[in-house]
Amino acid sequence: MTASDNILCVLPLFHSFAATVCQNAALLGGTSFTIVESFHPVRVLEVIERVRPSVFPGVPAMYGAMLQIPAERQPDLSSLRACFSGGAPMPVAVMMAFEQRFGVPILEGDGPTECGPATSVNPLGGRRKPGSIGLPLPGVEMRIFDEQDREVAPEVVGEIVVRGENVMLGYHNQPEATAEAMRGGWYHTGDLGKCDADGYFYIVDRKKDMLIVGGINVYPREVEEVLYAHPAVADAAVIGASDARRGEVPLAVVALKAGASETGAALMAHCRERLANFKVPRKVIFRDSLPRSSTGKVLKRLLRKELDLEPGGADER
Repeated sequence: MTASDNILCVLPLFHSFAATVCQNAALLGGTSFTIVESFHPVRVLEVIERVRPSVFPGVPAMYGAMLQIPAERQPDLSSLRACFSGGAPMPVAVMMAFEQRFGVPILEGDGPTECGPATSVNPLGGRRKPGSIGLPLPGVEMRIFDEQDREVAPEVVGEIVVRGENVMLGYHNQPEATAEAMRGGWYHTGDLGKCDADGYFYIVDRKKDMLIVGGINVYPREVEEVLYAHPAVADAAVIGASDARRGEVPLAVVALKAGASETGAALMAHCRERLANFKVPRKVIFRDSLPRSSTGKVLKRLLRKELDLEPGGADER
């Protein structure tokens, strides 16, 4: 970031993503940044055309919402040299569709608040791998550990752990939680991921969100990526439902694009063509929208609670 840049800040500044990538990056680089009070896709695109910022950090839901603007309204985003994505997993289908339509690359990165919060990013001007959270930042060490805190080989799924001066000292007045999270001097993120032979990291899913279907691990994000690739799907979340025979089975909660119409059976067939049978959702529940946090994460806890409290309230087609 330099004095010639302008960062468009739509993210909430109370969250570490915006505080770091918008506010602190601007202060460090002598960079200006433009604050938009709240996100609305049309308004944000109008501000980009008027202010001509060079950098836009956003969460995946924002990029997905901008894609829903009618094709006849094609804004000029040529001032942007890069968009950054974080705060939640970026569906590859959304990334590719955004770049094809608007011609601006999206660089995905990651990092828990406990880690400063940035740990890795796809390098601007370097090799970018869609679906990856990129390479560790300078001074940051990242590894993949198994359940016994042993490093695993490339492409093997385990927990992402981080070490470096960016990592927190501990949780305030919570020594037990600190000891558990900082085992062996490494911060254990709770993210399941893998590292390829080039050193690029990938998040497979949150450890707590993983499903065990008939004794086999199923990562909801893999199923969600397939759902996002369907042309009618705007938003998707996969959660586990109890099953007497398999223990758990995948259940999909889906929001369709404006004007789109699709059945649960068709979406399950779409998944069946691309996934092993045990990964295919056994039911699709349709919603107008999915609950999200202020930083764009789908609140799966609320979805589980809602479906438990209102077992017959979903529109199941």
